[in-house]
Amino acid sequence: MAFTYSGKLYRAINPVFAREPMSGRGAELYGGRFNPKGVPALYLSTSVVTALREANQVGDLQPTTLVCYKAEIEMVFDTADTAALIATGVDEAALADPTWRDQMRTTGEARTQRIARELIAKGYSGLRVRSFAKGSGPDEINLVLWRWGTATPSRLELIDDENRLS
Repeated sequence: MAFTYSGKLYRAINPVFAREPMSGRGAELYGGRFNPKGVPALYLSTSVVTALREANQVGDLQPTTLVCYKAEIEMVFDTADTAALIATGVDEAALADPTWRDQMRTTGEARTQRIARELIAKGYSGLRVRSFAKGSGPDEINLVLWRWGTATPSRLELIDDENRLS
């Protein structure tokens, strides 16, 4: 079932990509839990703490650039809708499976990347999913976007009133 997300979103970015906070290039180059290589994606969180946890899942806190966006995103798939999730052929355990990188290396595509590819083909702009980063609880939420721009139906606006990233 699709819903519209409206509100602020946060992203902790590797400083290498900080000058392009709207690009999704890092995820496109390397693939992510919910995007296969070659598909740009923005991994965003509904809280600053969740964004920091997501960006620093291995080892100690690394240099990170934190950004905030105003969002109005239509056609978001909600993984909390159990019936809709089961209809995709997975459950929450499959979403949380930490072996997704191994799956990507051995088969070319992780199960979660397959789901993303199918949702993109159905016209979804993104996916709402709980964070599986170490220390995250069930109320810590991420939005993974595959479609975004400056206008509806997937409007995402970087908050940078002082042009710090230009």
